[in-house]
Amino acid sequence: MLQNQTLQLPAAFKLAMQTQLGDAFGTFEKALNQPPPVSIRYNPLKVSGQMGFPDNDPVLWFNQAQYLAERPVFTLDPAFHAGAYYVQEASSMFIGEVLRQSVDLSKPLKVLDLCAAPGGKSTLLASLISADSLLVSNEVIRTRVGVLKENLQRWGSANACVANHDPEDFGDLHGFFDVVLIDAPCSGEGLFRKDANATKEWSAENVLMCAGRQKRILSAVAPLLTKNGTLIYSTCTYNDAENAQNCAYLINDLGFEEQKLTLAQTWGVVQKKFGYQLYPHLLRGEGFFVAAFKATNGKAYLPPRSNRKQFFRSMRLVAPGQANELRKWLAKPADFAFYSKPSLEIIAVPNALNETMQTLDFALKNKGLGVEMGFFKGSDFVPSQALALSTAVGRNLPAVELDKSTALQFLKKENIVVDAPKGWLLARYGGLNLGWLKNLGNRTNNYLPKDWRIRMDIGEL
Repeated sequence: MLQNQTLQLPAAFKLAMQTQLGDAFGTFEKALNQPPPVSIRYNPLKVSGQMGFPDNDPVLWFNQAQYLAERPVFTLDPAFHAGAYYVQEASSMFIGEVLRQSVDLSKPLKVLDLCAAPGGKSTLLASLISADSLLVSNEVIRTRVGVLKENLQRWGSANACVANHDPEDFGDLHGFFDVVLIDAPCSGEGLFRKDANATKEWSAENVLMCAGRQKRILSAVAPLLTKNGTLIYSTCTYNDAENAQNCAYLINDLGFEEQKLTLAQTWGVVQKKFGYQLYPHLLRGEGFFVAAFKATNGKAYLPPRSNRKQFFRSMRLVAPGQANELRKWLAKPADFAFYSKPSLEIIAVPNALNETMQTLDFALKNKGLGVEMGFFKGSDFVPSQALALSTAVGRNLPAVELDKSTALQFLKKENIVVDAPKGWLLARYGGLNLGWLKNLGNRTNNYLPKDWRIRMDIGEL
């Protein structure tokens, strides 16, 4: 929303919020006409400290995040492209506190983010779970899977998988997950300040339609949790139809037990009858609702009866000679097994998750497993962009450090000149990997994927 432009709230929404907030409605409405705060969340897998941003102003409920005094052009920051941080709305980071209080994060977990695109909450989950845990980031809408995959690859976690399935497609995984996050598609009331067009799409009828759709999602997903597993349900809305009534449905109809949290009063988070509401007039963030539940009647996962040995549906172990070459590209090669897809793309699967990923492979059709390594072209190995950004990549591989101007040229997929040995080189900025170069002596080839390139004018930097 443009500054000094008054937000026109739908009359029915305004009346509902006046009933919900009483005398506080005026303060709420005033907050919606203020510029939204800008916040970022750091990637602890790649950086420590605050990356040099000015005005260090921490997000109270997430210690790896801060507010910025103004919104910079993130596209022109190479560290952003390297996955050093994620630009995320502060209220939605409250998921992290919910996870900390409702789950033992020291244990290996199987986690499903059901409605994951564009990837903000998935990258948050990846920052909190252990390296031997599994994160399945699922997106129902096929056209949004690409941006989810790209953001997860930037984050660099080796234990994350991307899937594209409807909730009902997970039927072979009943009792499989320890944690399921449902950031449900909703009427978007909490986004009015960020997107004034959202007010034009809002209607009381749409609220009821969203509430019904959310209930169907909850019904389909509830059986996926193991005994005493944790379901986290969130929306970016305020109304009871999408929030409280669906929480009551989980408790009364699906047999879940709500998990209460202990919160600092200074945060400004409001405890409701069920769950917790974040309001923009009480804290520095947008409207957001979240509640956590325990699957007290969950069932342990029972794999299908089969005499088959463990293997992947279509991937096969690479030949020993190729495996020896692949090990040179990883920091801890003994932690991975290498598989070849029918496309000849090489995938590195963490040994700790090998059997678990094989289970996923047989249960889900549309998914990506492990770390994309690259492919062999004859006897030469061509590394992938995902490998460059993965935290699994070797730390002592040949690399060239770029200044900001040259790094942006690389990110525009322009030809650059480097003084470095011949062969494959990691292009770096501030010690962070951006992608691959290949120095041929008379020229240097830029291997940044075309779809990843910066399209805007980088100016004189």
